[in-house]
Amino acid sequence: MDETSLAFERPYLRSLASAGGDPLDRISVRDYLREVEIGAFQAERGVTQHIRLNVVLEVSRHAAAQSDDVDQVLSYDTITEAIDAQLRAERINLLETLAERIAERVLVNPKAVRVFVRIEKLDRIPGTLGVEIVRSRIEGANVVRPVTPQQPMPEVPHPLVVFLPNTVLHSARLSAWLDAIAGHRLPAIICVEAPETAPPEAAVAAANRRIALLAIEQNAWVLAGKDRRCVVVNSRTELDWAMKHGQLSVWAPSKIVLDAVHGPKGQAPLVLAKWFAAEFSADTLVVAEGFGDAATAPDLRLAADPGDL
Repeated sequence: MDETSLAFERPYLRSLASAGGDPLDRISVRDYLREVEIGAFQAERGVTQHIRLNVVLEVSRHAAAQSDDVDQVLSYDTITEAIDAQLRAERINLLETLAERIAERVLVNPKAVRVFVRIEKLDRIPGTLGVEIVRSRIEGANVVRPVTPQQPMPEVPHPLVVFLPNTVLHSARLSAWLDAIAGHRLPAIICVEAPETAPPEAAVAAANRRIALLAIEQNAWVLAGKDRRCVVVNSRTELDWAMKHGQLSVWAPSKIVLDAVHGPKGQAPLVLAKWFAAEFSADTLVVAEGFGDAATAPDLRLAADPGDL
């Protein structure tokens, strides 16, 4: 690994160079081509580009060669399925993140010991742009601690999602609704619609999509300005934390919508709220209403089932 000549070699040769006196067996997938949407630059959103993946997986010893028993080997499908599952799971900005997530998925298998992952973008420049990582189950540097089926998975909260239209946001009923939402037994996330004023229009559909999402986020900040309990949140990590700690969150949709592999089918605010409720496995979706006596507590029992959305 100290030789400069190895820096641009294939992962297989790099794994050979870093092996000890008793090297492990290796399986590999080479030049696996996929077309995906990936990238942090605005020019990379809404378009697909070609990537090439090379993965070498070092595995624990087995007797498959002697017995010719396919059940004793770690299948090549372990690698390709890990890649495909990760590409379906989420839109990712960085090749480094994609490589890390693929390595984690592969190393969940108890027969896996160390994995070399190289990913290259083929369309950005006349040559290639890429990253390469090495991750291992062995104690030491760059340790990956995969979650195995024997380890309990962390509990994921199933929130109450409330769609708060402008008729409530700008009414005397707002405080009563927020009190009811904050006091509910479930962690709550509030979705709002865009302001009633017409947003600017562009000649490009992608620009109008971003403008519509930003308009909703403006109203989220309007709500946060009306009540200190309301905190504007835009990422899954923040929302997970907020649900676990009882924070009253207001969803700013741009990041999650634009990063989604399978986004909402439409731009209407209520469509976004329904999609969001389904994405976060919401227990309940409530559409607030602004009629009635402001002193009367809102009824949170009337809800749509996110599974039917």
